[in-house]
Amino acid sequence: MLNVFTLVQGRLVQQEIDNPAMLIEARPVWVDLESPLAVEKGWIAARFGLLIPDDIVDDDLEESARFYEEDNGELHIRSDFLIDDDVTPRNVRVAFILKDGVLFSVHGEDLPVFRLLRLRARRIPAMIGDAKDVLLKLYDADAEYSADALEGIYDSLERVSARVLKQEVDDEAAGAALGAIAKEEDLNGRIRRNVMDTRRAVSFMMRSRMLSAEQFEEARQILRDIDSLDSHTAFVFDKINFLMDATVGFININQNKVIKIFSVASVALLPPTLIASIYGMNFKSMPELDQPWGYPFALALMVASVAAPFIYFRRKGWLR
Repeated sequence: MLNVFTLVQGRLVQQEIDNPAMLIEARPVWVDLESPLAVEKGWIAARFGLLIPDDIVDDDLEESARFYEEDNGELHIRSDFLIDDDVTPRNVRVAFILKDGVLFSVHGEDLPVFRLLRLRARRIPAMIGDAKDVLLKLYDADAEYSADALEGIYDSLERVSARVLKQEVDDEAAGAALGAIAKEEDLNGRIRRNVMDTRRAVSFMMRSRMLSAEQFEEARQILRDIDSLDSHTAFVFDKINFLMDATVGFININQNKVIKIFSVASVALLPPTLIASIYGMNFKSMPELDQPWGYPFALALMVASVAAPFIYFRRKGWLR
């Protein structure tokens, strides 16, 4: 899918390109390619003289090749953007190329940050001035999206805390809590990676001296927003560890209760087993045969030997 964005009265206007003639007539500040076809890459090469390789968004790209400037002035940036959905939260690689005042973005799927920028740029006049503004606003929206995802983690962990710390925790509830905690821990790690990548990209733009004074100050504000997220991700990480330890502790307590039952039962059954063994020995004169009360006495003695340990354990409080 190929979309171009032009500035009309200070607002960003989107146009989907279906043929090369439409692209020739356009004067965009931003060209967005989502899973581009080979023919669409050919249109870009013919119109702007920009060759887009097939591996431009590969995840195995070397770190040193993620931020660089060509001899002809092209600026190349590779950034990861977060997608926080209910199925599989993930980071999606996006390739940015800044050439002749036009920003080109290449990615494999639609991103919430891009949708958010398109919505704001249509409604707010004079929000975008040039292609560098588009790139900065994308990183600004990315930091805000990460903050919203962190708030979602806070809410999820509060619900887990209510289940783990305020209710009776059985094995089923503990398993559900561990699953929810693991999911939020994975999302928190992806947020930390996302903000780290955004920080590196914004810092590169500031070092390249491509920004105006106003854009430079905006970039500094984005870095301050990202720095404020670091403490929140660290707090979430600590809270996840606490809830994980608490849940595992409750699982151990439940297991210890089961083991305690077996331990008490095994101890209580030792005396009657001993009595039964003695009475079952091959004596010359069997006491239960010589006396009419032999069997009842043996059974009563076995019951008393079972009751005595339980009474003792109950007084000690070991059965609670």
